[in-house]
Amino acid sequence: MKIFDAHCDVLMKMFIDPDISFTNSDKLHITKRGLLGEGGKVQCFAIYIPEKVHPDMRFQAALAMVDIFHEKILSEPEMKFIKTKADIESLKEKEIGAMLTLEGCDCIGNDLLKLKTLIQLGVSSVGLTWNYANFVADGALETRGGGLTEFGAEVVTLLNEKSIWCDLSHLSEAGFWDTIKLAKFPIASHSNAYHLCPNPRNLKDTQIKALLQKNGVIGVTFVPQFLANGDSATIKDILKHIEHICSLGGERQIGLGSDFDGIDHMVKNLMSFKDYHNLINELNKLYSNEFVKGLLFDNFTRNFPIEKEIS
Repeated sequence: MKIFDAHCDVLMKMFIDPDISFTNSDKLHITKRGLLGEGGKVQCFAIYIPEKVHPDMRFQAALAMVDIFHEKILSEPEMKFIKTKADIESLKEKEIGAMLTLEGCDCIGNDLLKLKTLIQLGVSSVGLTWNYANFVADGALETRGGGLTEFGAEVVTLLNEKSIWCDLSHLSEAGFWDTIKLAKFPIASHSNAYHLCPNPRNLKDTQIKALLQKNGVIGVTFVPQFLANGDSATIKDILKHIEHICSLGGERQIGLGSDFDGIDHMVKNLMSFKDYHNLINELNKLYSNEFVKGLLFDNFTRNFPIEKEIS
């Protein structure tokens, strides 16, 4: 089955260690060989700037990750740049789509031109925050818990104008509610259900329902701390979150956002992309073929806001 994975941090790892090869490095959870072996069809590659990077250098770091994406990911012959739904639909049998995303607007400061530049370079989805505050909004772990700023509203308006996904993962609860009112194309690329695991990174039922009502998609993530109360989790925990989101009406608006290469602890028997078959096997025991195809690939693809490039 084809897999659309809405979030990974491969670019961050390759930025920190330039010697890592995307082809088949044992330092990566996601590699080209792993994608080919497991049915990876569209992989989202996040631009995530580590906190240790000085604020004055974060946009430069973002550009460096864009360069890594082009020079070390897209240089692989099987990898194709995804900017539209038509790009996804035109992928051949052994081709893999690579989508460029932004995790947190810290790197743009309060400069909308920097965000426009990243969009022109091919960013198709923009997460407004990481865990803490920036000029756009507060993140999920910011104790102040503030919402969207005036500059943040400008950012969301730009995303609407450019038909770019507005990623609500990592936002504070107040920021979520401010943004869901404005965003035309909201998603949560890698978030789970707070009802099952009360971690501030997860979404409450009212938030999930609001996202579904705006035709958004939520990507269940494989971060153990967001799946179960503790540092360990199993595939059964992933299934519980899938079932809960479906119970809220998300059958056709649920997908997967692994967060591979952004986590140090992994789900048992799901240690890297090469283990995706273990999850798929369990899904096939419980759900119809149509539902599993939707979860793995169709739901995020159907939701992609740009149909085709305008010539």
